[in-house]
Amino acid sequence: MTSSEHRPGISGDPYHPGRWIALSVLVLAVLLVAVDATVLGLATPFLSEDLEPTATQLLWIGDVYSFVIAGLLVSMGSLGDRIGRKKLLLTGATAFGAVSVLNAYANSAEMMILARALLGVAGATLMPSTLALIRNLFHDPRERSFAIGIWGAMASAGAAVGPVIGGVLLEHFWWGSVFLINLPVMAVLVAVGIKMIPESKNPEPGPWDLPSVGLSLIGMFGVVYAIKDLAAHGASWAVALTAVGGALALVWFVRRQFRLPSPLLDMRLFHHRGFSGAVLADLLTILGLSGLVFFLSQFLQLVQGRSPLEAGLAELPAAIGAVTAGLLAGRAARRFSVRSVVAGGLGAIGVALAVVTVIHKETAYPLLGAVLLVVGVGAGFSFTVTADVILGSVPKEHAGSASAVSETAYELGAALGIAVLGSIVTTVYQGFATPRGVPAATSEAAHESLGGAVDSAEALPSEQADALIWAAQEAFVNGLRVAAAVGAVVLLATAVAAWFLLRGQKLEEGIVE
Repeated sequence: MTSSEHRPGISGDPYHPGRWIALSVLVLAVLLVAVDATVLGLATPFLSEDLEPTATQLLWIGDVYSFVIAGLLVSMGSLGDRIGRKKLLLTGATAFGAVSVLNAYANSAEMMILARALLGVAGATLMPSTLALIRNLFHDPRERSFAIGIWGAMASAGAAVGPVIGGVLLEHFWWGSVFLINLPVMAVLVAVGIKMIPESKNPEPGPWDLPSVGLSLIGMFGVVYAIKDLAAHGASWAVALTAVGGALALVWFVRRQFRLPSPLLDMRLFHHRGFSGAVLADLLTILGLSGLVFFLSQFLQLVQGRSPLEAGLAELPAAIGAVTAGLLAGRAARRFSVRSVVAGGLGAIGVALAVVTVIHKETAYPLLGAVLLVVGVGAGFSFTVTADVILGSVPKEHAGSASAVSETAYELGAALGIAVLGSIVTTVYQGFATPRGVPAATSEAAHESLGGAVDSAEALPSEQADALIWAAQEAFVNGLRVAAAVGAVVLLATAVAAWFLLRGQKLEEGIVE
């Protein structure tokens, strides 16, 4: 990777203090994009009351943001190589702030889905540049490894911090406030970034292939939509055709990348066993973390009756665990081996998800807090080490592509955690039996979502309302247990796979002690 511009005293001098200020800006961007993936979790009950989305719409509101980011990261990473990563980062930050206002004042479920999708487009311009710019900022391998550790800690913690921030805001403001917090943060990012971040880009990047951009988007949306629709409405020819169409688009995308002289994504990177293993671990680490945090937010509020702030604070152990483990991950990987730390982190998340299969409505908080702490620690160790492995597995000139792949895995994992596990929860939830005497219209609204059940029960006599809410809560908890069981099996299997795929893998020399 070649820098087209070196700001004196920052990128040219590896020991100038300005590089740490620049790092803080990059970390701020990563943290905010990650926070926005889960901050909506606590606001879901309030949003459901105002916008009255269907169950399928509610899932789209929750995950379309992450899917758009995942679908565009590779394309935007390639664009940053061409126009400059700093320029793309600052442009994206400005757009992110502007579109946040549209999210905050959405007045229908359809408008909210569109606004979240546009926020994803803006978010996709932020993410690809961060790791590549870190590599350009930190020339010393010891400092660069520590900087990646900070980046990884913030990325892992972002999903867990979202509910805490959301809880504080929802105690005092309406649900749209969870988006307006983006404005001052992005203003600081742009103001500091203009002066402190050096520009870098590929001097000979080749053309930007628009057909590849379209194929990646069509493929990802087709496959994911099919997964969600299958869970919500069962098998049908429409679902089958959508899945096949999406899969074919992805296959076409891969084949096209092999033929292009300057591909959006160099598929040859995946020939490296360590690279492929790290990407897989990335994706499933975040799947377990984001899926658990999203649905526990609803469990803590709608089943256990906690306020938004209480629910957000209850999930704080996940953030604490992720940050702490992220900062210690490099040292642990150097001492115990990369595969031990990554496989151990994945295994820890799998065990924590297995514990969720035994929770019930009255489960005491110490158990839930311990589960969240273990998930955070596992994610912090695994995600941070794999980010370093991904960058170290490829030549320096391919660092931009490697960064985009790492962040695509992160966003895809966050979206799949909500979509796949959410579809399981929804399928089990919708099977509960309506108590006798409940009107058909009320029953239909209650079966859309747990929030819908709580809202619709307000119009019923107290005895019927209590029976309806009890049945809906039991169904939701049952769905959460089943989803957790599936997640546990997937994570534990991935831990075993990572043990073999990362055999002999080492971090770059010079990791900070």
